[in-house]
Order: sequence, then C-alpha cells, then structure tokens
Amino acid sequence: MAELLDWTERANLAHFGYGVKSFTLSMIETAAALLPDGVPVELVRGILGLGKELLARPVELIDGVRDVVTDLATDHRLLLITKGDLLHQERKIHESGLTPLFEEIEVVSEKDEATYTRILREHRVTAASFVMVGNSVKSDVLPVLAIGGRAVHIPYEYLWQHEHAEHDGGVPELASIRELPAWIRAQE
Repeated sequence: MAELLDWTERANLAHFGYGVKSFTLSMIETAAALLPDGVPVELVRGILGLGKELLARPVELIDGVRDVVTDLATDHRLLLITKGDLLHQERKIHESGLTPLFEEIEVVSEKDEATYTRILREHRVTAASFVMVGNSVKSDVLPVLAIGGRAVHIPYEYLWQHEHAEHDGGVPELASIRELPAWIRAQE
C-alpha cells in the first residue's frame, strides 16, 4: 500500500504539485485503486479530515533557525525559496514570524536549475555569490551547484522518498543549522 501511494504521489506531481493537498488527493486515488468496488464516503471524509489536520498543524521551527536567520539577516541579503502549495506555504511562512528577515520570498512549483536561474536573474544575484541552504540534496543542493552557485545540505530526520538523490559525496553538509553562520562566513 505504501509503495502504491508513493507511486501515485510521483505520478500526480505534474498534476497537483507538492504539498499536503497533493498528498491528500493521492491518498484518495490510492484508496480507489485498492478498492475497485468504490471508496466508502466515510473513508474519503476521513482522508480529507487527515489532510485538513495536516494543513492546520502549527509551525514548529527547527531548533536554532530563528537565531541563525536573525544573525545572517544582519549582514546578508536573504531570500526564502520553498516549493509546495502556495496557500499552505504562505501560511507557514507568516506563522513562523521570520518574514521580515527575508528580502524576498519565493514559493515555486519546482526547485530545479531553470527555477534557480530565473530567481537569481530576477533578483540580480550572480550564481557565484548565491548560497542555498536546505535539507534536500535533490532540490536544494544539486541544481544550485549545477548553475555555478554554492549550496550546503543540512539533513533533517524526515525527508520524502522522492527527495533522495544519488550524488558523489562532494556535497557540503552541516550537522546543525547552528553551524551555518560560521560556514557561510568562512566561504566569503
């Protein structure tokens, strides 16, 4: 069942994008595949309820994020680049309380070379001066390195299977976001 749900989520990316709403629709589609005689309405309501519960969860910042972002904002231009459902991402960003620390916030449908190139061009940032920080090697690191930028991976205990990427091990990695200010300043 988990494998079918994963397959369905991946197949639906082109239709629904990333995020909880896409996940919820994929759960309903998976239930329909597993129950060819029809999905009971109560099961659909339960799946929708779970989706709404996930969307309503309060934002919990990773330990150290507020301090690090506040520190870096004092002498660096910060852009927040995230992907997923626009409404959900905007709510989470607003509730984080960090919005004033970012010069710009970009919610994108995909984090790939073309997207990063467009964002850097629009914000007049050279790839060589850009540093991306994220928990996904696939979305946050490899595309940025491919366009000539710098990136650092900070693993997080939860990562969607779709975000795993094979790489040669040459990806800079920090154990904690608290290490980021010193790492960035050492790159300057």
